[in-house]
Amino acid sequence: MGKRAVKAIDTHVHVNFPNFSDDFSAVRQRWLAAGVDALVHACVHPGEFGAIQAIARACPEVFFAVGLHPLEAEHQWQEALGGQIRTLAQSDPKVVAIGETGLDFYKSTAHQVQFAAFGAQLDLASDLGLPVIIHCREAAEEMLAFLRDRPDCPAGVLHCWGGTPQQALQFVELGFHISFSGTVTFKNAPDIQESAKVVPLDRLLVETDCPFLAPVPHRGRRNEPAYVVSVLNQVAALRNLDPIALGEQTSANARQLFRLPQSIEPTVPALALA
Repeated sequence: MGKRAVKAIDTHVHVNFPNFSDDFSAVRQRWLAAGVDALVHACVHPGEFGAIQAIARACPEVFFAVGLHPLEAEHQWQEALGGQIRTLAQSDPKVVAIGETGLDFYKSTAHQVQFAAFGAQLDLASDLGLPVIIHCREAAEEMLAFLRDRPDCPAGVLHCWGGTPQQALQFVELGFHISFSGTVTFKNAPDIQESAKVVPLDRLLVETDCPFLAPVPHRGRRNEPAYVVSVLNQVAALRNLDPIALGEQTSANARQLFRLPQSIEPTVPALALA
């Protein structure tokens, strides 16, 4: 028998960004070669929908979300936009989540409009039976309080976890998954590393959040989905687990949360973005 290889699902990417336009085909070949079986493409604002949809149609292993990022809410949120997100979410079977949405108090003081946009997208996710991809930066306590007042919260994931182990476990108690990005490999991230040790295995996900936050040993470069294996290896090391087994577990978690197919056959040649 041949040696088993690490397999992973990257649960948060932004490969529609312009810095992938020149070499998208090569980037895709690298993620396939690295054992990345599926990807969930996040959405910053609904205007990205067409570009993300084109990628998902060309790449069977790519699924995607639609939503409004909290830092876009200050400038774009209105109730009509919620209707647009609903329509788009219902228009394509490869839409597997609402988001990314959430709260970001690090870069914005428009807290009330962020809460309004976040709450509306949570309602939408509940109505459509979809999980939600949550961005939370410097707002964990406020978000926990907000979510505890919502007994009908949808399932979902706190992506690119950056809080404390105690906060992570509180989100787990509310029913959420926790996803770790390249920050878990950084030397100056002890809280994130401790969080990676305590999140229950059945609530654990991995991601790149590419093109941001490339993990060690790629730090300082443009991040890409193939590097999710470095994230997986670090989490496995922190938990004293076999990376292959952890890849299988996190992939099973992703498939369950986002209702992804068990087997996906990629088509070749890869898409070359204009």
